[in-house]
Amino acid sequence: MKESEVIERAFAMPLTSPAFPPGPYRFVDREFLIVTYRTDPDILAEVIPAPLEMTEPIVKFEFIRMPNSTGFGDYTESGQVIPVRFQGQPGSYVHAMYLDDMAPITGGRELWGFPKKLASPQLRVEKDTIGGVLRYGPVPIAVATMGYKYRPLPHDRILASLSAPNYLLKIIPHVDGTPRICELVRYFCEDITVKGAWEGPAAIELFHHALAPVAALPVLEVISGLHILTDLTLGLGTVVHDYLAR
Repeated sequence: MKESEVIERAFAMPLTSPAFPPGPYRFVDREFLIVTYRTDPDILAEVIPAPLEMTEPIVKFEFIRMPNSTGFGDYTESGQVIPVRFQGQPGSYVHAMYLDDMAPITGGRELWGFPKKLASPQLRVEKDTIGGVLRYGPVPIAVATMGYKYRPLPHDRILASLSAPNYLLKIIPHVDGTPRICELVRYFCEDITVKGAWEGPAAIELFHHALAPVAALPVLEVISGLHILTDLTLGLGTVVHDYLAR
């Protein structure tokens, strides 16, 4: 293989059989259970990377079912998202994500810098309750519940929240273990269709784990529960801050 052919084919690893296909990445019937809770402001401030700024001591714990996604297939994801502000504009910082499918783990980390780790999240409806359970190995580390389709919400409100900017800290090491890439990445969800949105009574419990520290952002008060069904495209990102530029 010539050097020019290597450069031409070098989209992702492995070179001859990439772990995920090129985008765009469309998600159909993407379903969210989001429990928003209040946490310790001092602890939260320690995990938000500058130049992002904390707005209030709020965390959104998300369980997401993705039964039909371009290139990534059928999988479930869970994790913590933090409301932030960047250059005066509100958005969300993705702090931690856990999922059960290799392709979106690899693609999410390599392309955008999503903080994805392999785990076993579930989102399902049991009678009058929609609930999520996140296990790291055999150990449950998060359990969330909400009344199923308790009260409908205006779709325009949900569309506005899904259209807001999202931020990631992308880190790729050099071969000597030092950071080769360390960037703040911004991305948007695009071509969004909200198919349903509901709020209702919600609860969440987090449990400590050495390698999946979701409970490091403790639940002090549950604020809201949200259930969303939507189609959307995950847009590719842009670099808004390079930590190594200096």
